[in-house]
Amino acid sequence: MLKGLLVDYAGVLTDPDAHLLYDYLRAIRSGGTRTGLVSNAPGATSAVRHELADYFDTLVFSGEVGVAKPDREIYLVAAERLGLAAATCAFVDDAARNVRGAAEAGMVAIHHVTMADTLEELAALFS
Repeated sequence: MLKGLLVDYAGVLTDPDAHLLYDYLRAIRSGGTRTGLVSNAPGATSAVRHELADYFDTLVFSGEVGVAKPDREIYLVAAERLGLAAATCAFVDDAARNVRGAAEAGMVAIHHVTMADTLEELAALFS
């Protein structure tokens, strides 16, 4: 059973239909699913952190943890911060190599191409 959802920022949360994923994140988080952002960015300003706090239980930036996607360690750090085993988490990214990295870390990995397809897959996984 999946208990955590991790998502990439650039390419996923910057998708033109990202508002639909933000709505989904808010809904599953209120239902008890743990959520996290995993990004290869150096970090984020306090304003960005505040803005994302409504959607994520943890924010993992490669510049802050010293390891970047697709290295399996960054996914394990994110799962640990959620208090979950990697096998109970799903990860969404638009880059195939990052999706493979998450799968190698033991997560369910979803390759984001369109928001409709991603949300359909998430609905099946988190039903």
